[in-house]
Amino acid sequence: MTVARQYVTEARRVVVKVGSSSLTTASGGLDADRVDALVDVLAKARSGGEKEIVLVSSGAIAAGLAPLGLARRPRDLARQQAAASVGQGLLVARYTASFARYGVRVGQVLLTTDDTSRRAHYRNAYRTLDQLLAMGAVPVVNENDTVATDEIRFGDNDRLAALVAHLVRADLLVLLSDVDGLYDGDPAKPGTSRIEEVRGPADLAGVEIGAAGKAGVGTGGMVTKVEAARIAAAAGVPVVLTSASHAADAFAGRDTGTYFRHTGRRSADRLLWLAHASTPRGALTLDDGAVRAVVEGRKSLLPAGIAAVDGDFTAGDPVELRDAEGRAVARGLVNYDSRELPLLLGRSTRDLARELGPAYEREVVHRDDLVVLNS
Repeated sequence: MTVARQYVTEARRVVVKVGSSSLTTASGGLDADRVDALVDVLAKARSGGEKEIVLVSSGAIAAGLAPLGLARRPRDLARQQAAASVGQGLLVARYTASFARYGVRVGQVLLTTDDTSRRAHYRNAYRTLDQLLAMGAVPVVNENDTVATDEIRFGDNDRLAALVAHLVRADLLVLLSDVDGLYDGDPAKPGTSRIEEVRGPADLAGVEIGAAGKAGVGTGGMVTKVEAARIAAAAGVPVVLTSASHAADAFAGRDTGTYFRHTGRRSADRLLWLAHASTPRGALTLDDGAVRAVVEGRKSLLPAGIAAVDGDFTAGDPVELRDAEGRAVARGLVNYDSRELPLLLGRSTRDLARELGPAYEREVVHRDDLVVLNS
């Protein structure tokens, strides 16, 4: 067993993500045998209290197709949300029954990526998941698709799993799909081989990564899984990418799938969510001095450094911070409404406080609510 694979077996807190195609039939509807097979592996891995498992599970929309008489995954948001509403209950009920065979309880946790980038929500999500694990339950996590305001995006749960791994301070992320690892080309073509280990971005240079899975009920593909692995690895969490049918081999440390070494340091910072999970509601254009202060000095953004305001947002929303050329340099949670800001541009907080009151002495984006991009 390699050192990397030994690390897999020794990981205590593990986030496991499974895709729709590994849980359902091609026509929609949960496959009870597939769910039971996955639960068998997870229950064995956590037996004896050696491991804690957080399960990020797709499948809600796929599970709701057949009960609603839908032949295929709908394209419009309203019917996706309806299918998710029906399917989420069926999905959790199936997991509840399957884990009950081992005397294990499950707890449903539905997250919205926008809310979780906010400080209070981030702390609440961590406390809930941590308490469920402390009480011996298996959290079953999914995005709250039924109330999503943006279109349910391609591969969201792969990214969500990486962020949950960071949130719960996991020792390992396991991404399960219908493909047994990352290949250096199309695995359906002769001459391609499985990549056993990725030590950093350079190992992926020139690798052809497919964007679509074999099944028709999921939305993910290898592109989203590799991106999720990159996010987790950069946050200090190593990753194993393999098929659901090889999950037992992965937990046993056998040579299966692709192992991504962690490339960054572990952090409890919620700003990873702000960078990768939030959807900006608007944009602020900064002058050169403000760009330097934010990017190089890691300082808060003040009204004096803002040249223009775009979009319709309220205090607490995520916004993009751009330089004079329109390049996104940072993202942060804004402290003012978009209607207030134009009156404050270019002015010092001292002058604003003197004229409008002490409430206007606050930063537009505080440095604790700001993440620098691509630096």
